[in-house]
Amino acid sequence: MQIIELLTPQYEAAWLPWAVQYFFLIAMATGAALAAAWGTWAPAGRPPAKILPLAVVLLLVTAVAAPVSLLADLHQPARFWHFYAHFTPWSWMSLGAVLVPIFVGTSLAFCFAWWRGRIGWMRALSVPLAIAAAGVVVYTGAEIAIVRARPLWNNPWVPVNLALTAWLAAVGAMLILSLLMPAGDDAAIRAWLGRLGLALSLALLCVAAAWAIGGYLMQTPSFEQAVRLHADFPVWRISLRLSAAIGAIVLLMWARPRLWLHSRGLSLALGVSVCAAAWAFRWALFMGVQGVPKYGAGLYVYRMPLGGDGLMGILGIFGLCVTMLVLVLWGLEKWPQREGAGLRSA
Repeated sequence: MQIIELLTPQYEAAWLPWAVQYFFLIAMATGAALAAAWGTWAPAGRPPAKILPLAVVLLLVTAVAAPVSLLADLHQPARFWHFYAHFTPWSWMSLGAVLVPIFVGTSLAFCFAWWRGRIGWMRALSVPLAIAAAGVVVYTGAEIAIVRARPLWNNPWVPVNLALTAWLAAVGAMLILSLLMPAGDDAAIRAWLGRLGLALSLALLCVAAAWAIGGYLMQTPSFEQAVRLHADFPVWRISLRLSAAIGAIVLLMWARPRLWLHSRGLSLALGVSVCAAAWAFRWALFMGVQGVPKYGAGLYVYRMPLGGDGLMGILGIFGLCVTMLVLVLWGLEKWPQREGAGLRSA
């Protein structure tokens, strides 16, 4: 009898927590951009127009903070230059190097036009802003779904889930901002955000059901791997059940606005919960899936470092967002937005 011992080498994670931060922030930025573009064309006095200050502030903070995470995830900022020196149009990552600066630049121009109260500029910028946001949504989803070695990534539902959870996070963030900004201190605005959140949550539920039913009937690789992980590993089983429970609570809250609409504490809790759920989904998608070996049994254990590539990086980016938010709100108080046709001051 011969005994063959197989040794598994230790691998570094390809996607670091910086990627979770980037995909979370750029996702919220696209949701804020679409809401801002919608509000620009909405009739004055209607909720889509009233949320413009909330959408613009969220867009400004996330559109600036997201590229910081992206550069950090590249491990060395100089690598960003190589995307232009060696452009490869068949690579989604290379396309993203073009789409992200266009989106960020258009977002900053739109925010400046809003602050100046130039409704004509805003409407002229709203179309390229929406197109750029849609391009970022497509590229970020495709960049993950293209990886054939990972069945949980390589399926068409991943980009859809990323988009819907992103827009839900944007709604949750605007709900939080409505409690901080005078322009959002209106129950009608929060009620409209609640209806939008309910619609997005129901769409996300339908997508999850379609993936599960289709996977069961066709025995797709992503469904088979999800079933195996749920059956064999308690951490995945607990995560799935906890996610389902939180999702049910959030859906109930959206559907019953009288439970939270007139309570600042519950409104804040709902907004934070939605944002946290969207962030946790990306953590499970990036960091959790990387722990599933491509070959062999068991799970790779990821130990998050405490330094810049781990906990401090996560806290640092959230700290950057909070700092930017404080500065933007202070700036709007000191130098208010100039009112234009159909626009409300922040």
